[in-house]
Amino acid sequence: MVSSPISIQSVTDTASTQLASLQTAADYQSSAIALPNSPLFGTDGIRGKVGDLLTASLALQVGFWAGVVLRQNSQNLGSVIVGQDSRNSSDMLAMAVASGLASSGLEVWHLGLCPTPCVAYLTSITDAVGGVMISASHNPPADNGIKFFGRDGAKLPQSWQTEIEAGVRSQTNLCIGQNAWGRSYLRSDLVQNYTESLKKPLLQNRDFAGMRIVLDLAWGAAVNLAPAVFQDLGAEVICLHDRADGDRINVECGSTCLTSLQAAVREHRATLGFAFDGDADRVLAVDDKGRPVDGDYILYLWGKALQTRQQLPENLIISTVMANLGFERAWEKIGGRMIRTPVGDQYVQAEMVRTGGMLGGEQSGHILCRHYSITGDGLLTALHIAALVQYAGVPLSEMVSQSFATYPQLLRNVRVEDRDRRMSWNQCTAIQQAIARAEAAMGNQGRILVRASGTEPVIRVMVEAASADLTQYWTENLVLAVQQYLNN
Repeated sequence: MVSSPISIQSVTDTASTQLASLQTAADYQSSAIALPNSPLFGTDGIRGKVGDLLTASLALQVGFWAGVVLRQNSQNLGSVIVGQDSRNSSDMLAMAVASGLASSGLEVWHLGLCPTPCVAYLTSITDAVGGVMISASHNPPADNGIKFFGRDGAKLPQSWQTEIEAGVRSQTNLCIGQNAWGRSYLRSDLVQNYTESLKKPLLQNRDFAGMRIVLDLAWGAAVNLAPAVFQDLGAEVICLHDRADGDRINVECGSTCLTSLQAAVREHRATLGFAFDGDADRVLAVDDKGRPVDGDYILYLWGKALQTRQQLPENLIISTVMANLGFERAWEKIGGRMIRTPVGDQYVQAEMVRTGGMLGGEQSGHILCRHYSITGDGLLTALHIAALVQYAGVPLSEMVSQSFATYPQLLRNVRVEDRDRRMSWNQCTAIQQAIARAEAAMGNQGRILVRASGTEPVIRVMVEAASADLTQYWTENLVLAVQQYLNN
């Protein structure tokens, strides 16, 4: 356990000038801000364009009501741990959230720049009542987000998120019952506890000596941690996009764009490469031939290793509706079982808890292994995949080739700026009819998934079929339908 702060620097007193007139619940409820009709909380907290949905005023109120909810659901008044990514707006939002939390009477420990799983881990091992990460993950620089963790390091329960939103919308009967003020402290020293936890399972059994590993850090949250951890384990490390840069985070780099990583792996004849997103809670790999290795392959390879060691209960992997059919059928062929959930790591995590599953994740590279972590962690995943390659003694490309072949799958994002139309897309009769026609035409030779992203202003259209021609045809057909009926 990490103890309460010793010899720490006080950053702010509670009563900031923003809060001078906001001392009661009624004051907060009277502070009108423009809110969408659709829910604030998506699949990964509150996320949107800064200055549009996300403002300092909203962050202040969200912080206050989160503090109220955390206090009312906690027996002990511990701290709230706050971290952030490198976006230009993250300082502003972190300060506003911290002010709101402090005005509810809670102490705030601010980590500064760090990966999202760092916040989750430190929340789980301290006496903290919760954690907050300011990040929009893989989104572009203009976006940002606020995501919460409970005292166990898991995503905040949906019912608690609903209570927070009700407070923000002035629709709550929650009792405040106190006028205490909290304080805010810098606790960047705690990040070292997280990095040591990453290395500990590998130090005695794995040595990355002889491995040349390229890391694409996406100008984001892992720039200060990932290179040092791999180097400490003996790897030669080559870094791309390795400074905190709020103007370029995720821009044509990281897990959303593997082009530069693929080129660097080939140029440097590297063992493999890893690309993180802006907050390093997800990762994709590139093999020694420069080919992408997505979350489906990562789950298969890690799952097979755990299965061999009899560390995978019921040979179960939890994935989402996006998982490729080729992955599912190959996993079943070696005695495995897969359960699919809706897209979103919170659904994967909930199903893992419900079933006792130890490994789960998403095709996009958000991987959860409960042997080592309670939440998705890109850096942890990368370390363990590197260890698997080192232990196998064969190139990652060979391991992938021996695993499975994917079914042709296309995923297209259709931008829909109107949030209310986007979130209620499934009420559009014309789109539902287009989907029904496609499903009837493909029969059992394919499947379709259309959904509103919970993290970006897009409708995602995914088609998977036995042939590339079928996939291409019906993807284009459905994309046109979405564009026609939601953007006019």
